[in-house]
Amino acid sequence: MESNPTNTVSKTVNVAIHLRKMARIQPYKRAVVYPYKRDRMKRVAYTHLTFRQLDIESDRLAQGLENVGICRGVRTILMVKPSLDFFSLVFAMFKVGAVPVMVDPGMGISRMLDCLKESRAEALIGIPPAHVLRKLKPKFFSGVQTFVTVGRKWFWGGYTLSQIRNKHWEPYPMADTLADEVAAVLFTTGSTGPAKGVCYTHGVFDAQVKNIRAQFNITPGDIDLPTFPLFALFDPALGMTAVIPDMDPTKPARVNPEKIIEAIVNHGVTNMFASPALLNRVGRFGNEQGITLPTLKRVITAGAPITPANVEQFSSILTKNAQIHTGYGATEAMPVSSFGSKDILNETRKLSEQGYGMCVGQPISGIDVRIISITDDPIDRWRDEIMLPNGQIGEIAVQGDQVTRGYFERPEDDLQAKIKDGDILWHRMGDLGWLDKKGRIWFCGRKNHRVVSENNVFYTIPCEAIFNNHPRVFRSALVGVGPQEKQRPVICIELEPHDSGRKKKALKKELLELSRSSPITSEIKSLLFHRAFPVDIRHNSKIFREKLAVWAEKKLK
Repeated sequence: MESNPTNTVSKTVNVAIHLRKMARIQPYKRAVVYPYKRDRMKRVAYTHLTFRQLDIESDRLAQGLENVGICRGVRTILMVKPSLDFFSLVFAMFKVGAVPVMVDPGMGISRMLDCLKESRAEALIGIPPAHVLRKLKPKFFSGVQTFVTVGRKWFWGGYTLSQIRNKHWEPYPMADTLADEVAAVLFTTGSTGPAKGVCYTHGVFDAQVKNIRAQFNITPGDIDLPTFPLFALFDPALGMTAVIPDMDPTKPARVNPEKIIEAIVNHGVTNMFASPALLNRVGRFGNEQGITLPTLKRVITAGAPITPANVEQFSSILTKNAQIHTGYGATEAMPVSSFGSKDILNETRKLSEQGYGMCVGQPISGIDVRIISITDDPIDRWRDEIMLPNGQIGEIAVQGDQVTRGYFERPEDDLQAKIKDGDILWHRMGDLGWLDKKGRIWFCGRKNHRVVSENNVFYTIPCEAIFNNHPRVFRSALVGVGPQEKQRPVICIELEPHDSGRKKKALKKELLELSRSSPITSEIKSLLFHRAFPVDIRHNSKIFREKLAVWAEKKLK
């Protein structure tokens, strides 16, 4: 990744300074709470670190990391589950200026290994299974010279975390990293293409902390339940208490709703980040059981579009003053915009259900959003003629301080995703949408999921909304079958989880009548039922339409 070609000298920024500040402001407040185990009565026993303890612990580990050669600029694979050690290690690495490399284990072993090899990391910090994997697949870790085991070390050598941890605490002199210096490499899940390492700088992290705090009015008194580990990292910097949920973060759609509700009630959680799939599961359970969550005042959901019905379902277990915010963004640019549940349910719901797309709100402060002409080709430089007027669907392009500037050693992908505009870089989101007169973004689906027939272009979110209006439909997915530019639009239907599947012929007739009733879908005449859509691992919400398209083509032969 190229350095940031700004017109000013890059300033010194280290994201760990936010933790040190919070340790000074609120030293005895809990920073991280972890569900340690359950007793004979199935009650949860928790362990925690205060902000002061977390700052001290990360100082001790920072000194230890430096002593074993994990220092400024050293790319280090971090394979540790959400825990007290995870938080301590991440902030220790920021303090020394090392570069954590994080890959979602849920993407599958083979894809994960490819990402780790691509990172060309020089060190590995991981739990025992990570080191077993290293020994079994050594070619993917060929550049790794330093090994640290979090937990019990067996036959693989290296250090343990307890060995490198400095026994005597002294404040660690934080690295004077620059705003455009790489702070971490975070891999995308590759749900819409190959997984890519996104280069996060200290400046990007710093901008995200400031913008998330301002956008959502987060205060140090907030208590967060981050059901996605990456978002948990922001909590100590924001001054929020992070309560680690008792769940498998790679399977949010299968979460035990009782454990999520238990954590919220036990700790008086005020803020929660969750995927639409998790909200659907917990909201459904809460409604069935007549549960209300009075302390929860803010829910932030992202990762995939959330339907108004899902918003309404979860809102019904919150108090009237609470809001669900639909955050829009991507690993490369986060957050871009947000939209509150009250506006969704009272203002834009009907339009979304009629196929206008999903309104994701106005761009947050500091983000500039433009809609540009749809093309699958690279755009080497910005030209005003590629901009589309309000109301017209095109590709969403963004720029701002929290927008990352490139991928790790993927120049071809940089060319495809970035547009140079003098000293500015625009990021092409790969998403389609339009801007209304109020400047709000309406999301219409991924660019590479659009279906182009001989006579029309079909966009996933608008088309699927028409079919999702049927009470028996859990979700639908538009796919294209056939050669490019001459595709046949096909709608795939997944029924509600407890639907018996009875009278499918009559149901198919009803759905095709729905299709004919809207000008958006009137040309869609092929409909297939699918038992359970393949979805992404990270949020369990993004539909793998590429896999569905292959399946649909076979079914229609």
